[in-house]
Amino acid sequence: MNFVVSKDPNELAALASIEFARLSKEAIRERDSFTVALSGGSTPLLLYKHLLEAVVDWDRVFFYFGDERNVLPNEDASNFKGANRSLFRPLRIREDNIFRWRTEIGTPIEVADDFENTLHKLPGEFPQFDLILLGMGSDGHTASLFPGTDALNETRRSAAANWVPQLGTWRFTLTYPAINNARDVMFLVAGEDKAETLKGVIEGGAKPAELPSQRVKPANGNLTWLVDRLAAGRLSTGNI
Repeated sequence: MNFVVSKDPNELAALASIEFARLSKEAIRERDSFTVALSGGSTPLLLYKHLLEAVVDWDRVFFYFGDERNVLPNEDASNFKGANRSLFRPLRIREDNIFRWRTEIGTPIEVADDFENTLHKLPGEFPQFDLILLGMGSDGHTASLFPGTDALNETRRSAAANWVPQLGTWRFTLTYPAINNARDVMFLVAGEDKAETLKGVIEGGAKPAELPSQRVKPANGNLTWLVDRLAAGRLSTGNI
């Protein structure tokens, strides 16, 4: 596990952009493409701003989403809308390179099945993304794997519709088998409100049902935590 502490969210995003560009160059050189699953929240929007200036062969980058809200793609809460407005459109990313959760097609189960079918087009029993970007909520959730929810126990599927009772809504998410099959997983965590939870995830005992972020452990890949100074504020010195 790699652990990097930045001074603030903007520096965190800049470091993530540098790593994104490095991994993309490596993947394109070795496999002729770079597959990445994006995350939601505010921190990725800062990353997108830096990526606009990055040297990347965008025609060979293929974008997926690690999770999505149960809203239409043109609604402000949509993770796709945020990425489309801040990254895809400015860079003129081709539609053929973007794979989103098609939330408009039907029921939550149908949406998850549709995305699962999209992922099946990638090689392997579970997709092997070159990079999965993740955030972490103050409750310890990551992607849309929330504490105590059914998707935490999914072992056969790569994509799931996950009812989140604490929010009273459906969410869509990659599952642990897909996340932990990635070549690289990068957490982006910023803010003092995450400090106590981050300490529990990194230094506390195993509580995967309460702190779903603990179960992100790539089987044959790299795990990197990029956090800002405030989020790291409760960690022991040895873990920083």
